[in-house]
Amino acid sequence: MRLDAHQHFWQYEKEKHSWITDEMKVIRRDFPPGDLFPLLGEAKIDGSIAVQADETLRETEYLLDLADQNHWIKAVVGWADLGNDQLDDVLDQLSSYKKLNGFREVLQSKDPEYMLRKEFIRGIHKLGKRGYAYDILIFPEHLDASLKLVSKCPDQLFVIDHLAKPNIKDGDWKEWKKKMSLLAERELVHCKLSGMVTEADLKKWKPDDLLPFLEIALELFGPDRLMYGSDWPVCLVAAEYEQVFDIVDRFTDSLSEGEKARVMGETAKEFYGINE
Repeated sequence: MRLDAHQHFWQYEKEKHSWITDEMKVIRRDFPPGDLFPLLGEAKIDGSIAVQADETLRETEYLLDLADQNHWIKAVVGWADLGNDQLDDVLDQLSSYKKLNGFREVLQSKDPEYMLRKEFIRGIHKLGKRGYAYDILIFPEHLDASLKLVSKCPDQLFVIDHLAKPNIKDGDWKEWKKKMSLLAERELVHCKLSGMVTEADLKKWKPDDLLPFLEIALELFGPDRLMYGSDWPVCLVAAEYEQVFDIVDRFTDSLSEGEKARVMGETAKEFYGINE
């Protein structure tokens, strides 16, 4: 199965989507499933994983409704307040949704110590006991705290979104690689080859700018813990869907057929527990 392991849908609202700056105004509109489906078809991708962009339960339910209506949305990564004392009740209410396979919070907008609060770690343990994966959305300055988080939750499946958003624009990879390598030593930590073009020069990026970061990710995690993701529609700020897909597709051509299949879908299928 070929999967896009990271994309978003939304009905644009100025206040809710205030993170979409003037520089990103091209994505200040609605992005429904009907816009993505033909792009997946052109890339010969069987389905996608819809990831939260807004930190509300309403957002989680919105994505789950879309997944119910579109068979090709294979899984949803939703949001819940992990530090909430009523988290168990919330998870009980969501337990009937078979396509809810993971959770995420916008940790990149918070102090690194936020994820080390005892309430947050307690929440991660509750997710793990119910079989949910967790997406880590961070910047490089959060990598030290992320390693501590992973160490406190050794049985939890984690995936680092967007390679932890390294400074691709300036080609700065040495310190990022050193810290990522420590996370990669943990066997349950995976990484998404996604969100790269928006960390490069938005107007002047070239595929070669991304190559060192792709090579490092492959070196550290291997095909069995890497997964392709478009980060559509956010990627449209810098590139069209087919350009983003082509970067990873071409890069994985150097791998064996089985290894390429892992990166382009099989790793994500296994990680999120997708059965169809």
